[in-house]
Amino acid sequence: MTNRRSFLQLTGSSLVFPFVARTSWAQSSPNGRVQHASFGGGGMAMKDLRNIAKHKNADVRAIAEIDPQRREKAGNQFKEARVYADWREMLEKEGDELDTVNVSTPDHMHASMAMKSMQRGIHVYGQKPLTHGVAESRALTEYARKKKLVTQMGIQCHSMKEYRTAVRLVHDGAIGKLVEAHSFSDKTWGDSNPKPNRKDPVPEGLDWDQWVGPAPYHDYIRGYYHPGNWRKRLDYGGGTFGDMGCHIYDPTFKALGLTYPISLKSIGSSPNGHNWGVDAVVEYQFPQTPYSEGEVLPVTWYDGSARPPARVLSLLEGKPLPKQGSIIIGTEGVMLLPHLGMPSLYPQKKFEKFTIRPEPGTNHWHDFIDAVRGVKKCPRPILITRAP
Repeated sequence: MTNRRSFLQLTGSSLVFPFVARTSWAQSSPNGRVQHASFGGGGMAMKDLRNIAKHKNADVRAIAEIDPQRREKAGNQFKEARVYADWREMLEKEGDELDTVNVSTPDHMHASMAMKSMQRGIHVYGQKPLTHGVAESRALTEYARKKKLVTQMGIQCHSMKEYRTAVRLVHDGAIGKLVEAHSFSDKTWGDSNPKPNRKDPVPEGLDWDQWVGPAPYHDYIRGYYHPGNWRKRLDYGGGTFGDMGCHIYDPTFKALGLTYPISLKSIGSSPNGHNWGVDAVVEYQFPQTPYSEGEVLPVTWYDGSARPPARVLSLLEGKPLPKQGSIIIGTEGVMLLPHLGMPSLYPQKKFEKFTIRPEPGTNHWHDFIDAVRGVKKCPRPILITRAP
């Protein structure tokens, strides 16, 4: 049985001691079948699996799922796939036959799983946020670039018509030069309460050491971490911003042509030592872009019950604010972009004869498989990593 010390050596060292990748996209055959495996068999991993499996040239060969109930369901869904409780065992036994994997687990495992896969020459579809820390993201990016491996981050809305249409409208100058932007989510992946002072029995069949992986160790507490509340915890997730920021900021980042920020300031509630706060407000200052006016472009994030100020909301002329989305303010108008909704332009009177023509969307998962096959390239979402 692998103890925690040896587990950390196996996973943590993957960011330091690479093997040699065996393939690259340029060596892949467009006519060949792509052999795929999944890190995760429930939740978002299942959605990723189902969409990848719909590609006519992809075969789901193996699945690694730590939770016994999810593992059973995944096996029933993909009867031809071999299902493992330990992702390391899956890579050891299946790695030489795999072309692609999706890493769709809690955030703190993304870096180890992705790097271990790339070190075997396997192309990676990694769920957002790409990693739990900036250094991990850089390590993965540099390694994938060096070995010419295809990578795609699971921000599927990046490829949808709604977000592509919003980007095109801004780049076409529909609302003029950009002045400021505000993005928001009503999710509350935070917790102001102290960590419970107890230790619960680990459910039968769940390897808790493996679940914790290379992250700081915490005893199992029923319902506190697994299967979903890990997003609230500093050591395992990224709060609401880490969960939804990648999605909602993606079209804003692309439309505004943003680069690295000049500064950022968090004025919302602070973490309490174990958990992320709620009602976050994060103020970014970006340098001028080809699409903006002035030397500085302010971009602000809000979550929980926090929302843009009244002066911004008044620009929507009474339109109810969606639960999640963005408001982009330009010199000639305002765009409201609901999360996964089509954009609308204000003032309404000014744009009443303006026709918004939808930009065609693509299948984000299939784009990745086709890039591995060498028949196209992946669209590039943004990277947002939030770590304590």
